[in-house]
Amino acid sequence: MFMPYRSHLYKAAFLERPNRFIIRARKEDGETVTAHLPDPGRLIELLTPGRILWLRYVDQPKRKTQWSAVLCESVDSRAYVSLDTTLPNRLITQALKEKRIDSLKTYHYVRAEYSFASARWDFLLENERGPMLLEVKSVTLAVDGVAYFPDAVTARGTKHVEKLRRIQHEGTHQTAVLFVVQRDDVTSVQPATHIDPTFSSALQLAADNGVGMLAVTTDVRLGGVTLGSDIPVQLAGV
Repeated sequence: MFMPYRSHLYKAAFLERPNRFIIRARKEDGETVTAHLPDPGRLIELLTPGRILWLRYVDQPKRKTQWSAVLCESVDSRAYVSLDTTLPNRLITQALKEKRIDSLKTYHYVRAEYSFASARWDFLLENERGPMLLEVKSVTLAVDGVAYFPDAVTARGTKHVEKLRRIQHEGTHQTAVLFVVQRDDVTSVQPATHIDPTFSSALQLAADNGVGMLAVTTDVRLGGVTLGSDIPVQLAGV
């Protein structure tokens, strides 16, 4: 399943990151531009001076920047990494409707942005066992073929996981977390205990109490993104 980019991409070299949502980069023609960065994560292993990335031009005069960062090269330059945190939900919406995710093929798509238990969940699914709440997490950090989440402390992510555990225990819904790895050079996902031990512990406790742990890769190319394969989430030892 392929999702093309919405406009032409321009090659550039990363220069600096003044804040979480803004970067400066130099295009191939020598022009230095300011671009919006959709991913507010640390990205310290990716956004280093000189790193090759690709931007898209956004023709909206009211925006503060007319450029947005779309993807960059991995550390070893063997893969592309998506920097668009809105892409996973768009990709997964289509994948769920078309039943393209092997681990979720028995589920029917009901709706996105579903409110329940004083929270909004990414997706509501359903199968013969009843409804399921599915929460999607975007992953970009990878080391030696292993993807890690999160790449910065996430109190919000911890709260989501703890609430899923409680809902699973109450029995009103099935629950699961789906890690969408925005690159294809990994074979598994692990919680980043060294970055956020609180989240990692919450994730382990949720899994121990029946919350599903799922993950898929994506094949990121200059023309667009293709849904990859299911990979395992490894929690042992957290």
